[in-house]
Amino acid sequence: MKKTIAAGVVAALLSGVAPASAATQIDFWHAFTGRLAELLDEQVAKFNASQSEYTVVATAKGNYSEALNAGIAAFRAGQQPDILQVFEVGTATMMAAKGAVKPVYEVMKESGLPFDQSAYLAAVAGYYTTTDGQMLSLPYNSSTPVLYVNKDALKAAGLDPEMDLSTWEQVGTALDALKESGSKCPLTTAWQSWIQLENLSAYHNVPFASQENGFAGLDTELEFNGPVQTKHIETLGQWAKDGKFIYSGRRNEGGAPFRAGECALFTESSAGYAGVKKEATFDFAIRPLPYWSDVEGAPQNTIIGGASLWVMEGQTPEEYKGVAAFFNFLSSAEIQAKWHQDTGYLPITMAAYEATKASGFYDENPGTDIAIIQMTGKAPTPNSKGIRLGNFDQVRGVIDEELEGVWNGSKSAKDALDTAVTRGNELLRRFEQASR
Repeated sequence: MKKTIAAGVVAALLSGVAPASAATQIDFWHAFTGRLAELLDEQVAKFNASQSEYTVVATAKGNYSEALNAGIAAFRAGQQPDILQVFEVGTATMMAAKGAVKPVYEVMKESGLPFDQSAYLAAVAGYYTTTDGQMLSLPYNSSTPVLYVNKDALKAAGLDPEMDLSTWEQVGTALDALKESGSKCPLTTAWQSWIQLENLSAYHNVPFASQENGFAGLDTELEFNGPVQTKHIETLGQWAKDGKFIYSGRRNEGGAPFRAGECALFTESSAGYAGVKKEATFDFAIRPLPYWSDVEGAPQNTIIGGASLWVMEGQTPEEYKGVAAFFNFLSSAEIQAKWHQDTGYLPITMAAYEATKASGFYDENPGTDIAIIQMTGKAPTPNSKGIRLGNFDQVRGVIDEELEGVWNGSKSAKDALDTAVTRGNELLRRFEQASR
């Protein structure tokens, strides 16, 4: 699918004047909206202005699930983009899509451009590499969950705005005071499966699924109905009943009421920083994700969310050269440091992290380094290096449905998690059979 378009090329041909060499168009489909989409467009514009050989065209394709589905449909129709942004949940699906993707390490090698995989943060890049360390996709926007705190709301409830909220027990104490003071939204969350089950499991070093959460094989079974997970969901269910935890939706619907000052505490992606920084009119802080103090070894480390950039098969050599040049641009220390500082996403290279640290950004913006500390503070275990499961977007849908039964009081935590495991395992078996 060669896409070379030059302004005025038709007029030039008609006039008999040889047209200028056309830039090769690189189609980039993504799932960003709002402030993140604005920042992505800034990056694309800067790359396009930096050279004349390639023009990257970024197109929003809905939310993460919709973008993945659009990419799959486009490939089947032979109209796939050069680059497709896929959330981490879709990693196993993309790895199993034989003939649909071209690994990043191959794209970079064939381009002849310098490419050093050791320059990327291991905790981030490792999720998107093969067992022998070859990078499959570029870890463009990687995040991890943190706790956002409305310090003004704590103060209004008679609490110390700097109070320690490291543990869920301490969060519970704060919620009691917030509720008693009349708060309508003491606590809410975004991405409930990712934060309240997937990261909860990793942070407490308990399995979410067998076979090292899917990294060691396709014959994996879900295990997120253990004692730690059940206790946590049971507690949140009681808080929901008491009006201390307000369920806002399956994705990041909780962001709007928090940014508007309606909620006091909010568990959300570190990338929520871009929106909070832009919209919040109250004094806010970023704190580590809470953990249960009675779980031995906790906290371990959190795991990544966000997405990576996959290169689609079926493109021309010139397009692949353009993709490689764009990926080199995105990975540069200057671009990555600014992206990290503007969005709250993790810097994907050590150079970007060091540049941000040297600039004094972390000192001037306390809490913006928490995501990195949570991810890299301890060496990951088989339970905490990430989750790589097939049909995982559908599995998350099952989890969401069952958790909603807990929040509305129609199901116990144990029943909901047991049912989610049973239903989810059926989806895993279908993926396993289809991948043989």
